[in-house]
Amino acid sequence: MDYFELNMANFGDLDPEIAMAQLAEMGFESFMETETGIQGFIREDEFNQGPVSEYLRQLSAGHGVTSGLRKVEAQNWNAIWESAYEPVTIAGKCQVRAPFHTPVAEIRYDIVIEPKMSFGTAHHETTSLMLELLLAEDLKGKLVLDMGCGTGVLAILAHKMDAGSVVAIDTDDWAYANALDNMEKNDASSVVVIQGDASSIPSQEYDLIIANINRNVLLADIPVYIRFLNPGGALLVSGFYTRDLDQIREVSAKSGLQYIGHQVKNDWVGAKFIK
Repeated sequence: MDYFELNMANFGDLDPEIAMAQLAEMGFESFMETETGIQGFIREDEFNQGPVSEYLRQLSAGHGVTSGLRKVEAQNWNAIWESAYEPVTIAGKCQVRAPFHTPVAEIRYDIVIEPKMSFGTAHHETTSLMLELLLAEDLKGKLVLDMGCGTGVLAILAHKMDAGSVVAIDTDDWAYANALDNMEKNDASSVVVIQGDASSIPSQEYDLIIANINRNVLLADIPVYIRFLNPGGALLVSGFYTRDLDQIREVSAKSGLQYIGHQVKNDWVGAKFIK
């Protein structure tokens, strides 16, 4: 799957987080900070040029933001990451690194990720939040479902934390292939990786469901997830902003979930609910 890369700079009085929030609502699924601004990435089949072009025109006229858009072939993603990709350590327990990085002996959970064009390297706040939330859980023997798995990093951590079984699902063909590859790299081939959406969830009950997806998908699919969650089971979600938390809590409450709490990083939220 090819992507479009949007480069933005000269934000002036505009908070880049606001631009990222607006672009996320238009389908952009990952962002990177640059020396001059931000980069955003969107799948070719999700890209609607009209609204994006109009939004960029408004930013240019109102704030002086400059931008450029180019198509990025999926096979070029490794080169992009290898030029700037640094290991990330979470809570002193988990390191997410590329194959070309040296592992740290004292880190309990060493995860090797070949990011390619899939979301989930722990550099983005939502992945980092989800890893922290996951590290706080006791997963020994638990049945875990990872929705929107991207690179598979969360499913891999669940496996390394002695989950009884892990199922990982993503709609994107590149993410699916990438997740399979990363399972092999981490001796996690027992993780079941499925290409699909919420309709592809294997019919069983899970002790923990994790979903790092955008707000609109969560609002639509949380009621579906709940049908597969054991009583007393937990749902961990991220991929949305603090302003969206009330909506997420509302749909969760209507689905029979109890809100436990949330964490925030740069306005991104990771939240926990219990059935």
